[in-house]
Amino acid sequence: MRLSSKQKEFWNNANSRWNIKSGATRSGKTYLDYYVIPRRIRAVAGKEGLVVILGNTKGTLQRNIIEPLQKIFTPALVSDIRSDNTAMLFGEKCYCLGADKVNQVDRIRGTSIKYCYGDEVVTWHEEVFNMLKSRLDKSYSCFDGTCNPDNPNHWFYKFLQSDADIFLQNYTLDENPFLDKDFVANLKKEYFGTVLYERYILGKWALAEGLIYKVFADSPEKFMISKDKLPKRFDSINIGHDFGGNKSNHAFVATGIGFDNHMYKLRAKSIKATGMSFNQLEKEFTSFVDGIIRDYGYPDGVYCDSAEQTMINSYRQRTTYPIYNSLKRPINDRIRCSLLLMGGGRYHIVEGECDDLVSGLKTAVWDDKSLEDKRLDDGTSDIDILDADEYSFEYNIYRLVGD
Repeated sequence: MRLSSKQKEFWNNANSRWNIKSGATRSGKTYLDYYVIPRRIRAVAGKEGLVVILGNTKGTLQRNIIEPLQKIFTPALVSDIRSDNTAMLFGEKCYCLGADKVNQVDRIRGTSIKYCYGDEVVTWHEEVFNMLKSRLDKSYSCFDGTCNPDNPNHWFYKFLQSDADIFLQNYTLDENPFLDKDFVANLKKEYFGTVLYERYILGKWALAEGLIYKVFADSPEKFMISKDKLPKRFDSINIGHDFGGNKSNHAFVATGIGFDNHMYKLRAKSIKATGMSFNQLEKEFTSFVDGIIRDYGYPDGVYCDSAEQTMINSYRQRTTYPIYNSLKRPINDRIRCSLLLMGGGRYHIVEGECDDLVSGLKTAVWDDKSLEDKRLDDGTSDIDILDADEYSFEYNIYRLVGD
């Protein structure tokens, strides 16, 4: 096991009640924990209390923690997460729970925890973390956790600044000596010009301010592609559809995903919703979808704002399109995907076909009055076209940029 100097420091000195690694993505924070976790579990084997692993969801725990542990130590020592939310880890039953919703608190209420590992702590619900504090009630109880930095107003950052018994490390990307230099250079390029560079490269808890897509707004022409330069075929074509209210817009965006994992905005349209009947909207909708079928082929899916089930059901009854509810992943995950593709040269817009989307991207800003990372929705930018755009690719986020 080769370790960086930062990892060695944690291995030798992380003996507090709370042991936290905060910092850049791919900086070696979680890799070390694949060896810390078994050491901690064996240290409390047979003692009173539960072993618990908490993460954003049970699915992310399986991907981020369980499967890598299985590759190192084999499934004989690390089982999959079972239907009762437990796994056998190094001879101990371990409770593996999602922490993104407040109702997860009930799963640890009243329990005594001897060891807890926390993955992606900033994605948790605050009440889950607050409950955890009272559950680590043994003299030998301790917590190991990792996170990427977020907004400095985040509740977890405030905890890290408290006088609790915390061993805290901050990691930058350049402190991982085992990464390929080309990979590091490309990652820096992909995050450059965004708040994500401050957080995921430099490991800073930084505010999200100003233009969201500054890299696009500065040079939109870099992202334009002529129709004759498009791939001959796409791996998938999806359409996103957002429904507007009385003072907003109905919006459609068609996105092609290439076999090279590049994203192509094929066509976009935004229409004032005020005074428009459903029959008129349906005509606009079918005209848009039929145009995509004519020019590019049948879509794999049309993803509509899931809040409008009446309209969606009507579309399903009156058309033969493959219509689905939007997944509605967190907006900031969708924004991060677009930013990474823009920075990596994998985001393309067909010239003359997406003027409304271009306008929306150029004017989208962070809400400087919010204590959280929040896209401003005050009418200065067409949020509906951005939502429709994101619905058109959110099912492909993991494929395009990972977790």
